[in-house]
Amino acid sequence: MRILVIADYLPYPLIGGDRVRIYNILRRVARKHEVSLVAFLEKSSDIEGVAHLKEFCTHVEVANFKQRSKWAKLAGMLGYVLSGKPPELRLLQSDELTKKIKKLTSETDFDIVQIEHARMGLYLETLPPSKSRKSIVMFHNFTAQQYGRVSHIEKHWFRKLRSKLDSLAMGYWEPRYAGKFDYSTTVSEDDRQLLLNANARLEVEVIPNGVDVEKYQPLSFEKPLSFEKISQSLLFLGNMGYPPNIDAALYFAKEIFPLIQKKNNATELWIVGRDPSPQVLALANDNLHVTGRVEKVLPFYQKTSICVVSLRAGGGTRLKILEAMALGRPVVSTTIGCEGLEVVDEKNILIADTPVEFAEKTSRLLRDKELYQRLATNGRKLVETHYSWDPIADKLIKLYEEMITG
Repeated sequence: MRILVIADYLPYPLIGGDRVRIYNILRRVARKHEVSLVAFLEKSSDIEGVAHLKEFCTHVEVANFKQRSKWAKLAGMLGYVLSGKPPELRLLQSDELTKKIKKLTSETDFDIVQIEHARMGLYLETLPPSKSRKSIVMFHNFTAQQYGRVSHIEKHWFRKLRSKLDSLAMGYWEPRYAGKFDYSTTVSEDDRQLLLNANARLEVEVIPNGVDVEKYQPLSFEKPLSFEKISQSLLFLGNMGYPPNIDAALYFAKEIFPLIQKKNNATELWIVGRDPSPQVLALANDNLHVTGRVEKVLPFYQKTSICVVSLRAGGGTRLKILEAMALGRPVVSTTIGCEGLEVVDEKNILIADTPVEFAEKTSRLLRDKELYQRLATNGRKLVETHYSWDPIADKLIKLYEEMITG
């Protein structure tokens, strides 16, 4: 099969959950089928990723992502509103990307066109007519839910209002526009039900997030440090320019971490991830480290013992939880943080939704070696059984085959 993938951002380097997902599935599908990719360059330096992607993709085409002025954004968004489209979609509209897609589809008769994220869905309209080609839109999350949750945590009145309006607009548009595709996929059964509740006529399959269980093996602790010594370090990992991650980091640092330190003032917290906001940077002190973007995250898993996921907003499922479990690092998470994953509190994860409960469970894990080892072992078993990229990619390939033959 010839497959065209249209993505918002080039999925290499691997500096975000969406990119990790697209890259790992893309690479595995390309072992069996001919895959081409069209995507934005988020930053000009990302062009370096093209050469690597061409090692397994037949074609890789990119367009520069252009930041528009405030007034240009306003005018463009107003036009989208008047045409019945969510104004946020205007931000991803690009004549350059459209030309690249049209050129590629005029030269190659693709069997499958796969669009990553519903917010990129309008690029379906750039494709030439075809009676045989099938189309699929990949929901990495349910955007209406994502915006709705951001509106609850946002403190600034204008951003709160904008998030609420975006939630309403996308909640109406996404499930209806998905009907133009032959198939939709979600990353969890929870998201599948949300989508079907909004449009019961859709064909929806779950293609979950995953982790490379061969690459990510359980870590030991840095020698000669003992379990008791290293277990005082916590890790918060994520894109620190993303509003739900900013909120989660501030929430943990200000409301949870001090409660943990009351029981053990030697506990350290590492906040690791690109583009930390000024509020996150201001958290740094002797026991709280803010790194910004790092070349490799493994050294930070190595020097810490517990992954904390204190999310109160967001959507989809968290690849960082699966990554931590693959590496043998137990996770303490909010319910929102681990939603959509087949996790069980006290078996393979600890779940807490108040600052006191979150601090108590984290503190317990810091001192209880038996609990620590049980969660680490069961977490690793979970990702091996349900969240390995190889069977996930095979499931998507089977869906392609059903679409073509069906």
